[in-house]
Amino acid sequence: MNLLINKEHDETKQGEAFAPTGRNSNNFKKHFYIESYGCAMNFADSEVVASILLDNGFGATLNYKEADLIFINTCSIREKAETTVRKRLTEFRSVKKERPGLLVGVLGCMAERLKAKFIEEEKLVDLVVGPDAYRTLPGLIKEAETGQKTVNVLLSRDETYADIAPIRLNSNGVTAFVSIMRGCNNMCSFCVVPFTRGRERSRDAESVINECKTLFEDGYREVTLLGQNVDSYHWVDEQKDMVVTFAMLLESVALISPLLRVRFSTSHPKDITDDVLYTIVKYENICNYIHLPVQSGSSRVLQMMNRTYSREWYIAKVNRIRELIPDCGLSTDMITGFCTETEEDHQQSLSLMEYCKYDLAYMYFYSERPGTLAARRFEDDVSLDVKKRRLQEMIDLHRIHSLQSMQRDVGKTFKVLIEGSSKKNQDELFGRTDQNKVVVFPKENLNKGEYVQILITSCTAGTLLGKPVIKQ
Repeated sequence: MNLLINKEHDETKQGEAFAPTGRNSNNFKKHFYIESYGCAMNFADSEVVASILLDNGFGATLNYKEADLIFINTCSIREKAETTVRKRLTEFRSVKKERPGLLVGVLGCMAERLKAKFIEEEKLVDLVVGPDAYRTLPGLIKEAETGQKTVNVLLSRDETYADIAPIRLNSNGVTAFVSIMRGCNNMCSFCVVPFTRGRERSRDAESVINECKTLFEDGYREVTLLGQNVDSYHWVDEQKDMVVTFAMLLESVALISPLLRVRFSTSHPKDITDDVLYTIVKYENICNYIHLPVQSGSSRVLQMMNRTYSREWYIAKVNRIRELIPDCGLSTDMITGFCTETEEDHQQSLSLMEYCKYDLAYMYFYSERPGTLAARRFEDDVSLDVKKRRLQEMIDLHRIHSLQSMQRDVGKTFKVLIEGSSKKNQDELFGRTDQNKVVVFPKENLNKGEYVQILITSCTAGTLLGKPVIKQ
């Protein structure tokens, strides 16, 4: 049962019909519907919410017009996401007029940031629940059913939802996200995450490993370990009198089975260690792919962003990654038009991209987020037209690098994990390489969840095309 409507997520994760094991939605008197926006953490959180609701007597539906509860799990990282959510809420207004008993709730980062304003400004919202308050949903729903608007956006110093088994939403049955930590301590000046998700806290390592084991036993063949900054993972095991680092956790998950692929995101450049890199090298099933957001190529702008590293330091880290893992796929995040950014700063960002030649890049123009350090300290003084022009220049450059990266793989053979059917052609399958590149190839007699060797015969700027050569 596909319960999650994916709006701003990886296009390869659209999912397909999937029913939670042992759950029959027809047995429930009331049903919920969830839409999620933003980062992978939001999608993982929606799976926690689904588990809580199912355990408290609510079934799931794909059709919001049939739902008794509509939830939007929101993102505050960019203004566009908030605008999209507000527009979506207006679309639910007509449904609520037809069904007076319908409850509409806003979850996640945007809920925490705007708090009671949602109830005041968006008259149809009945519940506003922050990312650390999902356990209180059953009680809040009961209160909202009496006509009382409810809000709980309290942040926690210790909530990790480690004991809640997520219900896999929008799942292909092959790949899954596993949240290993929550919150962030980095205080980048442009970012709202420390204010909407709170301070860093790590999950019990054993609970992470057990969740990954269960996924593998249930047929999943790839897990992505999630955190705002996975390299900051730090769990004190008092029983064993030891500290579990991210490199140690990564190794433990890799040891579950050589058939279980392991990915992780996101890595803050200042924290990724040689221990992590050596662990990737040691285990074939840990993917040679690192998402390493830089945000700007200008040391001056990086300092204003409070990124705690310089351009030169970042380049040295990229060099170290490629020294230890020569075929490592590398992606990044870039922001154009940050406060006081000059043409020289912008050119430094372009030259950094030219040096790194990222396989994948997520690029945005700066949008000031209320409450952030940048909003309080700096003037948003770069015009929108300039921001957009610089962003387009960055996108154009990256398209060249992306195509070059794809072209280098033509003629090579890669081990690919089959994730499902191609959206454009049901006679074709798709999967990803170790380096996180999407590959499309003929279906033949292959099945989802299998590993297959694919010879790359051609490519586009975003996709590798190939044919199976060896079935494993």
